[in-house]
Amino acid sequence: MDDRHLTVIIVPHGDLETRSYEVPYRRLKLAIGAGVVIVLLVGFFVASWFPVAAQAGRVPALVEELQQLEVERSKVVELAQTLEEVEAQYERVRLLLGADASGDSTPALPPLGSAAGPPAGAIAAAKPDTWPLDTRGFVTRSEDRRTGRRDHPGIDIAVPVNSAIRAAGDGIVKTATADSTFGEHVIIDHGEGVESLYGHAARLFVQPGERVRRRQVIGITGSGPTSAPHLHFEIRQNGQSVDPLRFVRQP
Repeated sequence: MDDRHLTVIIVPHGDLETRSYEVPYRRLKLAIGAGVVIVLLVGFFVASWFPVAAQAGRVPALVEELQQLEVERSKVVELAQTLEEVEAQYERVRLLLGADASGDSTPALPPLGSAAGPPAGAIAAAKPDTWPLDTRGFVTRSEDRRTGRRDHPGIDIAVPVNSAIRAAGDGIVKTATADSTFGEHVIIDHGEGVESLYGHAARLFVQPGERVRRRQVIGITGSGPTSAPHLHFEIRQNGQSVDPLRFVRQP
């Protein structure tokens, strides 16, 4: 055992008594060892603190990144809703264009290219006898049956925009164009001098020379050069407008 001592003498200023202290080497070694341990522990904690401080410094950036992810997530949700709306609109258009109700998911789209058919005089007569819309609509203008006045040929049928326009009978498209009177319109030749006209369309799905079937969708309604959406429907016999309600029956 080490019995050596370290003597520490304290000489104060003035007339105060001098003091001396004896510190055993063993205790001094213990104190130095404890001091070294404390210094090492402090160094360890300081070294451990720097990564924590670095991570804490990243918190604002992580919060900003989280906010950006929330914004992107909301955009994804909005895009999903938009996709659902587009799919619903596609389904409505598919039904308008005559998709097979028995389960065939392929819509019967009208031909977009030129479809040359036989001459009008060669077609079999097919009187137009079908209402040209899927709904009853509301007839806003027609000829006066009591007086026979025809200052407004045909009838105007008020319906919502984008309603399906259907051929009143089999025939061949004679005209599919636009003018200042009927806007986008179609004229179908049914044979034996009988024609039907469909005016104020928003879009046409047929072309001149194309053969169409009874109830085939040939366009969708719009407002054309008029102030309100409706379908102008005429039937002409030998070039003269006749009362369409003599041929077709309103649902």
